[in-house]
Amino acid sequence: MDRVLRIGILHYSCPPVVGGVEEVLSQHASILHRLGQSVSILAGMGKVYTDSFAVRIEPLLGSKNTSILKAQEQSGNADDKPFKRLTNRIYRILKDWSHDLDVILAHNVLHMPFNLPLTVALHRLAISENGPAIVSWAHDSPYLQPNYPEYLDDNPWNILKRPQPNIHYVTISGSRRRKFKELFGDVSWKVIHDGIDPASFFYLDPLSIKLAEELDIFSRDLVVVQPSRVTPRKNLELAIHIIRGIRNLGYNILFILTGAYDPHEKKAVSYYRRLKYWIKELGMQDNIVILAEYRFSDRKKLVPGRNFIRDLYLMADLLLMTSKDEGFGLPLIEAGLIKLPIACTEIPAFLELGEDVCFFRLDDHPLTIAGKIVEYLERSNTHTMFRKVMLKYVLDVVCRREIMPFLRDIMR
Repeated sequence: MDRVLRIGILHYSCPPVVGGVEEVLSQHASILHRLGQSVSILAGMGKVYTDSFAVRIEPLLGSKNTSILKAQEQSGNADDKPFKRLTNRIYRILKDWSHDLDVILAHNVLHMPFNLPLTVALHRLAISENGPAIVSWAHDSPYLQPNYPEYLDDNPWNILKRPQPNIHYVTISGSRRRKFKELFGDVSWKVIHDGIDPASFFYLDPLSIKLAEELDIFSRDLVVVQPSRVTPRKNLELAIHIIRGIRNLGYNILFILTGAYDPHEKKAVSYYRRLKYWIKELGMQDNIVILAEYRFSDRKKLVPGRNFIRDLYLMADLLLMTSKDEGFGLPLIEAGLIKLPIACTEIPAFLELGEDVCFFRLDDHPLTIAGKIVEYLERSNTHTMFRKVMLKYVLDVVCRREIMPFLRDIMR
């Protein structure tokens, strides 16, 4: 088992200061902590905004510190003592903070001109003995803009475009990498995209986050949800065969059946056992989960509430309803409210409610229905973008598949 990494994250500011880099910093910290890593934040402005991991505020590292701004103005003159003195103070802060860190993720501070003593001190830390690995996480640079101020080409400012062999360089897109390579020359740039954390964006319930992690929801090709009670009228055996058909088309699919069954009703118990038999017989245990008896890895029972069901809708690609008969169809209304694609049987209640949904007949072959659903989703512009975001830009996925392997590589 890989050991826990001690990761420091550095920027001019952190929450509650509002900004794009501050948001990325906050989400990286939160998710890396959630993945079991040891996280520490150091910033010049902001507050100790969480008790989940260490946050340290040192005003000398801020982008608006008056002492820093004054020293930077004087740095081109003969009197550069204030600049050197502040650089030394910041270096000591960095050494104290990082003495037990494995790696520092320095967001923008090595490339932006807002606190040059911090930039110089960080370069010094990079060449010090027994220091942590340093990653320059570059979002932007003034040199990438046309007609940047001429003084940025002079000492000491040009350190902002001078590569340091002991520093590892990351940027956030292919287009940014091309520009940075033109600026820095022969430097290896790793692209790790920014992303989004559905847990915070959707305000997901902690139970939902826990289930998403255990079932690997964010990494699936398709997630299908059916909020139905386990009764024969819901025709759930058809759903199982449809899901099998989609899986056999090459999709890593997950089907989540949320409803419970009455354990005191013999017919309901018998029907539930029959469904479990079909799931096992068809080898679908990794593709279908019935939440009625689901237990988390710590053996705690899942008791889904309304917020939990809403969260499943938000994380899913499709609502599937295979009912033989319904008086209404509330799940269709709920899915419509959040623009979730719908596939359902051509029964009167659903026909009355449905608009631009994927209808299928009760006597259609499951493989035919599977193909129809896949075609329907491929035609849906919103679904295509949703799935691209879920597979490539969900920060949980980015952290597990890109950031952590990258950090372990540079540790080696």
